[in-house]
Amino acid sequence: MYRFQISAYTQTGESIGLVGSTPELGLWDISKCVHLRTSGDRYPLWWTDEIDIQEPGGPQRVEYKYVRLDVNGNAQWESLLDTNRWIPIDSKDRVSTIIVDDGAFSYLQAYPFGYIEKPAVKIPLDREPEGLKIVVIGSSVAVGHKAWFLKGWVWLLAQALQQKYGHKLLNVSEVGANVSRTIARFPRFVTPEQPDIVIIALSLGNEGLAHCPPHERRAVQRRFESGLQQLVKMTRDIGAIPILGGVYPNGDYSLEHYSLIRDTHKRMLSWGVPVLDWLAAVDDGQGRWKAGTSFDPAHPNTVGHSLMYQQIDHHLFDIDKDELAKEKQRFRQQNEFPIYFDNGGFHVSICMEEKCLRIVNSSEYSYTIAPYWQELQTALQSKAGLISGIYIAKNTQAGTLPFFAVEDGAIATTINIPPNIDLEYSPAFNLFSPNNVLFYDGHLGILQADERHLWIINESDNEYNIQPMWTEVCNALKAMPSGVYEDPFYPDVPFRTMMIGKDGLESRVKAPPKSAVLFQYKCELSDISRVAILPLGDRCAVRMMLYKMEYDGPAFPFDLARTTNIADVADAIEHGFDDMWNPAYLHYSPDAGRIYHSKWSGLSFAHEVEETDDPTNDMFPVYERMRIRYTARSERFWYALRHCDKVLFVRTGISERGGVIDLVNKLEKQCQGKPFHLLLLSPQSSDEFLDLPNVLHYNVEFNPDRMYEDLGHWMYCTEVMRGILESLGVSSKNLFWCPPKIPKG
Repeated sequence: MYRFQISAYTQTGESIGLVGSTPELGLWDISKCVHLRTSGDRYPLWWTDEIDIQEPGGPQRVEYKYVRLDVNGNAQWESLLDTNRWIPIDSKDRVSTIIVDDGAFSYLQAYPFGYIEKPAVKIPLDREPEGLKIVVIGSSVAVGHKAWFLKGWVWLLAQALQQKYGHKLLNVSEVGANVSRTIARFPRFVTPEQPDIVIIALSLGNEGLAHCPPHERRAVQRRFESGLQQLVKMTRDIGAIPILGGVYPNGDYSLEHYSLIRDTHKRMLSWGVPVLDWLAAVDDGQGRWKAGTSFDPAHPNTVGHSLMYQQIDHHLFDIDKDELAKEKQRFRQQNEFPIYFDNGGFHVSICMEEKCLRIVNSSEYSYTIAPYWQELQTALQSKAGLISGIYIAKNTQAGTLPFFAVEDGAIATTINIPPNIDLEYSPAFNLFSPNNVLFYDGHLGILQADERHLWIINESDNEYNIQPMWTEVCNALKAMPSGVYEDPFYPDVPFRTMMIGKDGLESRVKAPPKSAVLFQYKCELSDISRVAILPLGDRCAVRMMLYKMEYDGPAFPFDLARTTNIADVADAIEHGFDDMWNPAYLHYSPDAGRIYHSKWSGLSFAHEVEETDDPTNDMFPVYERMRIRYTARSERFWYALRHCDKVLFVRTGISERGGVIDLVNKLEKQCQGKPFHLLLLSPQSSDEFLDLPNVLHYNVEFNPDRMYEDLGHWMYCTEVMRGILESLGVSSKNLFWCPPKIPKG
């Protein structure tokens, strides 16, 4: 009995029919075709009832096509040129219903796919095998999907190993499985079987590589590799030998995907585990299936499965019981070997399986490991087999660097080893798991260790400057509980305080080159008093200095404008910036190259006209750009004012007492009881502002023109500004960072 099914999109009133070379299929007479049916919950899938196709007298195959029928019974054949679909017919197959899955209407498979309508039967193990017991755990390709009768590479391998060595193979793979799902299934489906060998056969396709956003591809790759590493360890922990199914193509992969899967394949080969190299068998050289070897983008067909099977070296399974027992014993032993030692109590050893490095200094003296310690570095390179990347201390103690970098098998970082200490360093790679990678771009990894700890691992040669405007990182950190996180080892280092809110990252954090920084939950956001710095003109000097201090975030309304009249600033704030970018008040001066404001005569703009604009004849593009920019800057101003705990308004340029009093009064009204200060920075006597509440004055001059001309002067001014902010208790540990896009609601 056969039941055919196909995916086909139809218009109202249309249906799908099946007509073919046997009487049961109408002998190519459309009027006698078999009608398929569908349902609302399964559409666009169409299927037939069971059809009892008799064994043909000639070739043992049946040919057929599908047709699309309209309401009048007119038929449209599949556009398969002169080629028909076909299935093999075998009288031995008649005991059960066979589901024939034909994929999509008008898309012809190189080889048909059919399976018996019941769960795939595991190869039984009625008695202890004479040879080895092998378990395969993987996804749909390992199940045999899209091979006829699910007789894929695993089935072919099982037959061959039974005949050649007397081995028995049990397939516990699951359709749709990824590394996380497989790790969860392992204790239930693999461990109780007590296998001798475990074949782990998963794909990057099931991790979502083909269709995830480009910025997530490296993270998907790292989760996959880490999951495979974890499954290898789980296999060894139960005393079995692991074998990895290699990566394989996908019809939706691009050349970038191809580069990633080849990277993964290369790394897998370095893990000391046998890898079944399927790229060599079915890859077209661009990450997709060779012509004629696939059923759909994610699966090989019967031919593809056969090629994958042929790629497997049977000698991998030519292991006798005694050899296996020795291998299992090796896994159970503490696999730590001495690499270097001296007569003073200093020695280094390596755990080969996990590549962990143990450093012991039982002397009363400090040791310094540096790249120039040639004797030690040569020993590491020749004996340890360290993998390149960051190594992290498992038991960090005060006075020791919690990480070091490895390059070319040697330690590339200078680290101090205090007296009487026993340290173990593990590759940062071991920290990655399928469930804890919040972000990874190939160099920077953000990992959630638990609800109160996260790691930032920078594998590159450059410092990473992580800030709220980095959308992907900001969104990734939404997974962590809101609160303040600090580096417990170096809490006083600038930019080692991470603030996380419901919308993600709310502060700037720095990760040094080739480093691992642990962030530990300290307190709720409400437990600290965060200060927002809001510049109020008169020019862009404050913005420039904050930029050099790296305290800058997205722009506010007065950051890039000139406001020579303090009364204009007070009036604009009092009226919510209404009319600040109103075209009715803006006019362009070709001579000055500036846009002037007629309502607030001291307000002008020098950064809004771009080279491609023609402001003399057409100001509309400029007006529209200003509307978008200044609407956003205004929203940020009010958001920061409403959500911070304290406000520090900053204004440069000469001011007079009456104007300052007016501005303070209007700021006080807008702050609605929130603590604030107006910081005035101008080359004039502070006596002008004596006894004014909430006003702080410093007799300094910050001229942006001179800063632009002289970088040294710019940096000098920045350090003066930094000192002023520090004296006021403002630092990266309590700065309020306004998000670039204001959260709705």
